[in-house]
Amino acid sequence: MIKGKYTKKQNPSGWGDQTKLVRGGLTRSEHGETSEAIYLTSGYVYDDPETAERRFNGEEEGYVYGRYGNPTVTMLEERFRLLEGAESCYAVASGMAACWGALGCQLKAGDHVVASKALFGSCYQIITSILPRFGVTHTLVDGTDAAAWKAAMRPETKVVFFETPSNPLLEVLDIAMISDIAHKAGAVVVMDNVFATPILQKPMALGADVVFYSNTKHTDGQGRVFGGMILSSAKFKEELLKPFLRHTGPTLSPFNAWVLLKGMETMKLRVEAQSKSAAAVAEALASSNVIERVYYPHHDTHAQVKLARQQMKMGGTMVGFDLKGGKTEAFNVLRKLKIIDISNNLGDAKSLITHPATTTHKNIGPDARKLMGIKDGNLRLSVGLEDVEDLIADLKEALKGS
Repeated sequence: MIKGKYTKKQNPSGWGDQTKLVRGGLTRSEHGETSEAIYLTSGYVYDDPETAERRFNGEEEGYVYGRYGNPTVTMLEERFRLLEGAESCYAVASGMAACWGALGCQLKAGDHVVASKALFGSCYQIITSILPRFGVTHTLVDGTDAAAWKAAMRPETKVVFFETPSNPLLEVLDIAMISDIAHKAGAVVVMDNVFATPILQKPMALGADVVFYSNTKHTDGQGRVFGGMILSSAKFKEELLKPFLRHTGPTLSPFNAWVLLKGMETMKLRVEAQSKSAAAVAEALASSNVIERVYYPHHDTHAQVKLARQQMKMGGTMVGFDLKGGKTEAFNVLRKLKIIDISNNLGDAKSLITHPATTTHKNIGPDARKLMGIKDGNLRLSVGLEDVEDLIADLKEALKGS
């Protein structure tokens, strides 16, 4: 047996994002493996009962059970923590597990949530259908209206919740403004940053308290595994998040953590390349006479373009557009596409497109879609890594005759 322990001192505090994405949190075993190890184990053993007792008492560092922690998952958490610039990170099984954990760990009966009306379908369901079962009330507001946020605050408001850019219309909200209003009211700011990713936007630097992600999207970037991430202060994680998640069990698989670690190595390269292509696609779509409106944060026609350029380094990988012919024409376009795939996933190396009204936002109902401004002719495009000229040609051909 080869014995000995591999050690290498690292100082990640001065690293750039790409170095953090490749080497952040890296822990090697005594074998000195190049690629991160996958620790496929549900439990751990101890040299003696005293060691087990100390670990369960929190008196000694070490792993006790797969639901509580895993070395591969820890590497992922530390890598993402460094990228985000947060004190703490907790990895979970999916993006919606991250959403539920970030909210559920701190809310109780009698509490109140103020949220932007522009939300992903499942997040909308948690705010408007699931939390009310536990006695948590809510108010939905126009996320771009500072006066609406202020008016919605109550003494019992505990959480302010929003996403920016929003899904699917890419509405951009002022993170610093909303955070200031929330903090003055004593509320915790919880934000979904999945569309921008930590590559393009750092919400905590602008005032957000808790940021979560679906790592199923850009982190993996190749449509393979599920995962979620919650970034917060150390105090929030230790006192609220960790007890809630350890006992409710949305555990991230070590294998999925390993795939996400490998995805992170190319995440910045992918997101920046996809964002560059998305900007070109948005510009090309804006000239089409069959499109009523194009949604892209850094495009000159976007309602919050000035704010978007301040908050986001690039415009992101997502493009939305409304077809004048409604659902019929939207479906016709989808049928004609030769390269771009119809799929409700996003952030993938392959370009993907979906019709939100019949997929991601179907279950919220027509009234909620109308409130959010989601029309039957709306399509949401996730721009991938194909040659942008091919994507534009595919879209233009599909739009012919529409």
